[in-house]
Amino acid sequence: TWQRICSGLFQPLGLKIVDGEIYVGCRDMIAKLTDLNGDRETDLIESFNNDHQVTEHFHEFAMGLQTDTKGNFYYAKSARHAKVAVVPHHGTLLRVSKDGTKTDIIATGFRAANGVCINPDGTFIVTDQEGHWNPKNRINWVKGSGVDDFYGNMYGYHNVTDDSDSAMTPPLCWITNSFDRSPAELIWVPSDSAWKSLRGSLLNLSYGYGKIHVVPHEEVNGQKQGGLCQLPFKQFPTGIMRGRFHPNDGQLYGCGMYAWAGNQKQPGGFYRIRATQKPAHAPIGLNITKQTVTITFTDALDPKSIQEPKAWTIEAWDLKRTKSYGSKHYDQRKWAVKKASLSADGKTVTLTIPDLAPTWGMSIKAKVLSKNGNPIAREIHNSIHQIPGN
Repeated sequence: TWQRICSGLFQPLGLKIVDGEIYVGCRDMIAKLTDLNGDRETDLIESFNNDHQVTEHFHEFAMGLQTDTKGNFYYAKSARHAKVAVVPHHGTLLRVSKDGTKTDIIATGFRAANGVCINPDGTFIVTDQEGHWNPKNRINWVKGSGVDDFYGNMYGYHNVTDDSDSAMTPPLCWITNSFDRSPAELIWVPSDSAWKSLRGSLLNLSYGYGKIHVVPHEEVNGQKQGGLCQLPFKQFPTGIMRGRFHPNDGQLYGCGMYAWAGNQKQPGGFYRIRATQKPAHAPIGLNITKQTVTITFTDALDPKSIQEPKAWTIEAWDLKRTKSYGSKHYDQRKWAVKKASLSADGKTVTLTIPDLAPTWGMSIKAKVLSKNGNPIAREIHNSIHQIPGN
């Protein structure tokens, strides 16, 4: 069952409960909701922080609400659509002090930032959507070091005058439209969750296709890089925007909606995604070295099947980042797998790819067998920014 507890808020797109108090991130403020008489309805709406810089432009959503270990709040403010920023908050990641008295810009260059994930090391992940200055969707691993921490959208607020690719921080990966047309918020699988084989992994929630992806990644020379692979269950009827693991049952709960630019058009939904403890064969590790790609799966594979000529299909492509909307694929090419080997425990595959090189986009398709002989089909979309030793 559900119950409406409050109305009259201006585009509420974030929620955080702190010490039993309800905070809602809106377009014009972070609101604190209080039930004074215990009837489970809000009697008092207080403005906890209203530094929000609001214009009439439709595109400047204030997305997500998170807190760090010190109690500071964070949300992402989208930029205007194909128009230059007119206020400093356009296209930024923002921090609001624990007491609500101060707002700071801690990263710039976003276009349509859908939510915020706070990482265990105090950095952030902010997804962004394809559009002007964004050739494809992005998963950004954000340092949060200040306004010079720039993520590519020249139409947002920033102090960058160089529009070349080298002037921005690259994303963890570029996501092509067919794989996820609109990534939402990311979430870490807790160490005590019911999702045992995926504990410690990173998940991406998909508004565009109503899917959940695992996000294997690594760091090379200070740059995060990695990719996405859909978890093996069918799509939800609505786009998934936000998710949380419940502290009691350890299961994942997700909610979402449909507004526009999504394939899953049920108006909204709230879902529990339970662990079955059946093998997922999900790729949780993705590592690049000179001429090799190493993929670690949650469950063991059949050693003979991974060496079949048709077991692996590798493609790569480039993108062009301009002020135009999006980008087609350039220099689409196939890379041959010279050799495939499997670790002793059957979970880690090493592919030898002589042509392997840095690339904006890459697809790794696997058609193999599980240890018990069941067919397994997985596809990873990833980016390679740097190769150790090159």
